[in-house]
Amino acid sequence: MDFNSGSGGGGGGGNELHNNQFYQCEENKPLLGEMSEGNNNTKLGAGPCKRSLHHCSSSGMRYKLLHEGDIQVCVVKHPRTFLSKILTSKFLRRWEPHHLTLTDSSLTSATPTGYMETSLSYSSIEDLQLLSWDNAPKYCVQLSFPGGTVLLQAANSYLRDQWFHSLQWKKKIYKYRKVLNNPSRWDVVLKEIRALVDMALTSPLQDESIHQAPLHIISTLLAENSNLSPQDHENIIVAIAPLLENNHPPPDLCEFFCKHCRERPRSMVVIEVFTPVVQRILKHNMDFGKCPRLRLFTQEYILALNELNAGMEVVKKFVHSMHGPTGQCPHPRVLPNLVAVCLAAIYSCYEEFINSRDNSPSLKEIRNGCQQQNDRKPPMPLRLLRPEPPTPPPTTLLPLSTNPAPPHEILVELERNNNSANTKRKAGPSGGDSEPNLIDCLLVSPAVNTLSIQLPAQADRVLGCFALILKMLSDYDDWRPALASLLQPIPFPKEALAHAKFTKELKYVIQRFAEDPRQEVHSCLLSVRSGKDGWFQLYSPGGVACDDDGELFASMVHILMGSCYKTKKFLLSLAENKLGPCMLLALRGNQTMVEILCLMLEYNIIENKDTQLQIISTLESTQVGLRMYEQLCDRQRELKELQRKGGPTRLTLPSKSTVRLRRCVQGLLRAHENWSDRCVIHCVCCVSPCLQFGDAGLRLLSEHLACLQVLNLCETPVTDAGLLALSSMKSLCSLNMNSTKLTADTYEDLKAKLPNLKDVDVRYTEAW
Repeated sequence: MDFNSGSGGGGGGGNELHNNQFYQCEENKPLLGEMSEGNNNTKLGAGPCKRSLHHCSSSGMRYKLLHEGDIQVCVVKHPRTFLSKILTSKFLRRWEPHHLTLTDSSLTSATPTGYMETSLSYSSIEDLQLLSWDNAPKYCVQLSFPGGTVLLQAANSYLRDQWFHSLQWKKKIYKYRKVLNNPSRWDVVLKEIRALVDMALTSPLQDESIHQAPLHIISTLLAENSNLSPQDHENIIVAIAPLLENNHPPPDLCEFFCKHCRERPRSMVVIEVFTPVVQRILKHNMDFGKCPRLRLFTQEYILALNELNAGMEVVKKFVHSMHGPTGQCPHPRVLPNLVAVCLAAIYSCYEEFINSRDNSPSLKEIRNGCQQQNDRKPPMPLRLLRPEPPTPPPTTLLPLSTNPAPPHEILVELERNNNSANTKRKAGPSGGDSEPNLIDCLLVSPAVNTLSIQLPAQADRVLGCFALILKMLSDYDDWRPALASLLQPIPFPKEALAHAKFTKELKYVIQRFAEDPRQEVHSCLLSVRSGKDGWFQLYSPGGVACDDDGELFASMVHILMGSCYKTKKFLLSLAENKLGPCMLLALRGNQTMVEILCLMLEYNIIENKDTQLQIISTLESTQVGLRMYEQLCDRQRELKELQRKGGPTRLTLPSKSTVRLRRCVQGLLRAHENWSDRCVIHCVCCVSPCLQFGDAGLRLLSEHLACLQVLNLCETPVTDAGLLALSSMKSLCSLNMNSTKLTADTYEDLKAKLPNLKDVDVRYTEAW
């Protein structure tokens, strides 16, 4: 008889699906190798922690784990007489269609009637096998239970095998859950755990729960039995290690791993077993917010590496192993995950202080449900030290070359606190009870309200470890742009920025950002939005992180001025927010700041006459400042003479002299600030590519010469990035872009945005 009337659930196909298919497990990747050098007690591959290779079956079908499906059901009671045996074996006729669900403990029908009126518990199933006796119906699975047999008939052999393996898996996992729920002897428990792991590794089912279910059972076991010996810890970790090669550990297991890292950081399993687990977390984790215990485990693992004899050298080798030997890291998630771990670890050093300061519950209290403020006892393990304000050094100023400032009130912008909030103060003439002048105020450090926190020894080690990791990350060229972007919002507690050791390591990172020639890197030194401090502000004199008299600040200003095409805009920002630190550094003879002050005067950035006199006095206080100021005065006199004669009407930049070209361009841009619009009529840039007149120079022209009418860029190495800046020069009527890297889209965009453009040369470009 043929009982193929039933419909199968989940998948399909016939005997043709039994073609041989080969599945090969991914080979185990080598661990960190010599990473533990210097630690004689931690040798790879030694002792009971040596990992064995578990290979999947080299061939055979793979099935998805079934949770429910449609199938035909027939129940056969055990025969008691010869007649009933004949009727049972030859005249099976009644089959019932059911939609069965494979729960964690039983086989249940969506319509509990007939054969499946009551659920069939996995514990009552004595045997499970494919039907093979003579004249048996096709594609059946036989479930033996006390008093009878349940037959499940699928539509084809693939579905039959899928039901068979799924039921077998559910039955076995139910058994292990009960056995490991109430352990008696740990040697037996360890044996059962190894058998459970082997079952998961050899199962033909392919599903995430195949490896996750054993991990959850073991994590529950460990959570309920916290008094295990260290040797039991290691044995269990080694036993479940193969399941962790392609799976993240569940939260309870992460806590168990964290405890092991804290209590036995020099254990061999830390490197042998935890290393590939942490590597997989850093490579594949997408959001630590959804699984914070993975981040905590990664943090504890790194701290355990730091406890080895080699210390930070081991951590450095681990970071290098995550980056890879090439110049480009192949895993895009490694850097943001490492940064997230570092930031969380640094914040944890100050968590209790911040929570007590803000009167908010800690993360641990929130997890435990203790959110009542009245019941909280704010722990204060950190001692607050308020440094005495430094005594301001005396100041000596050279006399002004012009008439001194009149004795009336001067409106001056002074920075207060460290949050870029400007407070206006009135400064009058010195003497009496009047306010001090601007330069006197600059010599007094405004950071007298900074809190210095003395951390416990362990927290101080954590802070130093993860600060050094950030330092390591900044040494990789391909990681630096993303790292600068991640750190641009300054995601550290302000108390950490006042920590001398942390600030020292962080200063190295910021210095690498400042030295990087790529604009996407050093532009991250600026704040993410107006009104919020960036690294540029924090490392300025008086800033909370400044410990070098402003040397790093001057370096940042130098690189930003050298690459920022919005030069005038940047100078306006400096004049508005950082004029005081600039003048202070200029008084100390810093050449970059002297140039900044001269540019502010030359571009008429400072409108207040009394502030201009203060800047002039600052410039005359040093030899380099006096020399540059005299050169500025000479240029101003030449400009006035040029204006008296009617101003220039045409400028042709030389094509052979790089020095002359640069001077002409700079002179043109500076001079235009004092020209009338009618003076700027014609500019011809007849330069060759070797002169490197590129996009940056073109942006400068577009910013300062908005009224330019004629521009020749023939054979210059400008690209679309610079040519798009010309859209702000609405007066352009003649534009030569012959033999440039102009594209058709940019050309169409320029035509739409330049209404006066009549004469255009685009020969030998993509737009031609």
